[in-house]
Amino acid sequence: MTDTTKGSDPEAVRAAVRAGYADIAQHGSERRKSSCCCGMSEVDSDALARHIGYTAEELAALPGGANIGLSCGNPGAVAGLQPGEVLLDLGSGAGFDAFIAAPKVGPTGRVIGVDMTAEMLARARKNVAAFRERTGLDNVEFRLGEIEHLPVADASVDVVISNCVINLSPDKAQVWREMARVLKPGGRVAVSDLALLKPLPAPVVEMVEALVGCIAGAVLMGETESMAREAGLTEIRLNPKKGYVAAMTDWKNPLYQKIIGHLPAGSGPEDYITSLEVTAVKPVQKCCCG
Repeated sequence: MTDTTKGSDPEAVRAAVRAGYADIAQHGSERRKSSCCCGMSEVDSDALARHIGYTAEELAALPGGANIGLSCGNPGAVAGLQPGEVLLDLGSGAGFDAFIAAPKVGPTGRVIGVDMTAEMLARARKNVAAFRERTGLDNVEFRLGEIEHLPVADASVDVVISNCVINLSPDKAQVWREMARVLKPGGRVAVSDLALLKPLPAPVVEMVEALVGCIAGAVLMGETESMAREAGLTEIRLNPKKGYVAAMTDWKNPLYQKIIGHLPAGSGPEDYITSLEVTAVKPVQKCCCG
């Protein structure tokens, strides 16, 4: 399989994703019901977050509007964040994971969010003042950029996280290379994403809603592992978590209901799709000098 999502034109994929998420940023839950990864209402966004492992305390501390229900896992929970670390959040959206991570790295740490959608970036930046007032921390910033070409210096980051975003990229191998580039030696990756247990039927792949919804661009778990390894990362661990997809189906998420209509009789989304935790480490080069 090539790096380009399902053979589509990369710029067309980026344009579709950017337009879909700009619409979500501007119109909130009304657009989420039909076009996004989770499609939850404002209230159910918190229910989803609790279901995938965020605590009530973390959610209560968020600025208003930071949680717009776009998560498929909780990468910060497996990142082992420490005070003073620099964290990079790929596809940071309205700032949900960035704001949750900031108290964990503390005043001596730093959180950088990168997103290619100007409307999402504006929403996240608007939340910075409220976060600063609520926590007393001034350690979060948001940068405009593509995750395939990160506006971040080489070897400057301790931890890279991402939540249901890499699958949207038309060049996922390049994203993994960029993660390895910006990580310090010994730095680590903690990603939550959607992955495939087996290939999706063609009608699902062709659904634009599914692309924007983190599904049509997903790849097989083995492909994810190969891309991370080829980028130079080690200690790669994959942890599939089927509960997320089952919840989306049980909650009658509109996008998943559309997908069910395109699947073979007797099968469901959970037979094809899983939420996947990926952790990895950038190795420390051993000195060969004597």
